[in-house]
This record gives sequence, C-alpha cells and structure tokens, in this order.
Amino acid sequence: MSMNLFDLTGKTAVIIGGNSTLGGAMAVALGGHGADVAVVGRNEEKSEAVVKRIQEVGGKAKSFSADATSADDLQRVLSEVLAWTGRCDVLMNCPGKNSATPFFEITMEEWDSIMEVNLKSVVLACQVFGKHMVENGEGGSIINISSVSAEPPLSRVFTYSASKAAVNNVTKFLAREFAPARVRVNAIIPGFFPAEQNRKILSPERVQAILGHTPMNRFGEAEELQGAAVYLASDKASSFVTGSLLRVDGGYGAMTI
Repeated sequence: MSMNLFDLTGKTAVIIGGNSTLGGAMAVALGGHGADVAVVGRNEEKSEAVVKRIQEVGGKAKSFSADATSADDLQRVLSEVLAWTGRCDVLMNCPGKNSATPFFEITMEEWDSIMEVNLKSVVLACQVFGKHMVENGEGGSIINISSVSAEPPLSRVFTYSASKAAVNNVTKFLAREFAPARVRVNAIIPGFFPAEQNRKILSPERVQAILGHTPMNRFGEAEELQGAAVYLASDKASSFVTGSLLRVDGGYGAMTI
C-alpha cells in the first residue's frame, strides 16, 4: 500500500495574489495535487486565466475578487469560499509590490503603499483566514511569500526588503501563536524570479550583480516554486514543520551567510 504525501484532495487552498506570475504557478501546483483552489486578486481577467490553467491540469478552481489590503474584502472572500467548498485549509499570501527608488528619494506615500501590499495584506489575511482555521479546530497551513531581499542589503529595494524582513518576523511569531491549534505558519523565500513587479527595475548591471551572488548563475522559473508550495501545503509531508523559512534561491543564501 503506497501513501501519497503530497495529495491535497479534499483541501481548499486560498491563494491571495493567486493571479500573479509566482502565485499563479503555485496555485496550479496545488490544484494539480487535488486541492480546490480559490484564486484571489483584483484583476478578474488574470484570475480567470489561472483558474483555466488549474482546470487544464484536472483541478477545481474559482476566482474571487478582492483588494488584499481590505479586511472587509478578505472577510467577504472567506464567506464566499466557505459557501463554495465549506472549508479553508491552506492560505497562501502572494501579493507583492516593489520599487528601486533611492533611499533619499523615497516618499512616505511610496513607503506606505509598498508596506500595505507586502506586509499589511499578510497580517490581515492571517487575521481573517487564520482565525477561521484556529477556531475550526482542524488545523491548517499558512504559507507566506518572502524574499532573499529580506536579509542581506544587496538588492537596492529598501522598502521592499524591509517589508519582507517583517514578513519573516510575522511568520515566526504566528507559527508560535497558532501551533496549539495545529495551524502551521511557514514562508517560502524565493531567490530572484523575473516577474511583473521586478522586471522593470532589473538593469543589466543589477542582473550581473544578482547572478554574481547566485551559485547556479541563473534566475528561477516560477514552476520551480511549485514543489515547495505543495510540500508546505500538505499536512502529511510537513506536519511537524512550522516557523520555517524555506529557501528556493539557487544557492543565493549560501553566498550571503
């Protein structure tokens, strides 16, 4: 008798920012392993495109429209997801906003905007969906998306880096807070993956600097995050894993210890 550690059949996964490049790839992976996937984002056209990709691999999915920085929107999505499948087992927080504005030129408007998308959205989603998981009593998995930029000050994206460092801290704090309810809280730390939010700030010089700190000497592909996402979503494969920051970075962390 074989056991599939990565079978997510019967689980419902809510992917905030699931219509993004990286979020979409991970949403497809969870759907392909049996989870019912709620793709949450502001751009309904992009969300529907991800839903279609999930359906093409045999998964079940539905799009939900929300502003990730609105507690009211997230509370509504929770209600809609519960009306759809009756449960919420996995929450993945993928919203992201970036900027390479030089430090002395950063306005507080830009600071607040990036912090709202990258940090406030995570806290709000953990309050709304995390509370449901804790009170439901069936455990669950929360997966936050951090960044290698949270650690060494090498990427010249000051506000983004500060927000992701805070996400790491929030992840560890909530892992301890939610552990008695068997709700695991972990983060994936991607290396450099070309995506909509960072393509415009990657100059040839920055590309060379980044690759110089990446032993595998290349950027990641979105699909290379799928295994980590499925692993952390599975209460069979990662049942005793919480408070962890799982690196998927081509060796970047090994160069900056």
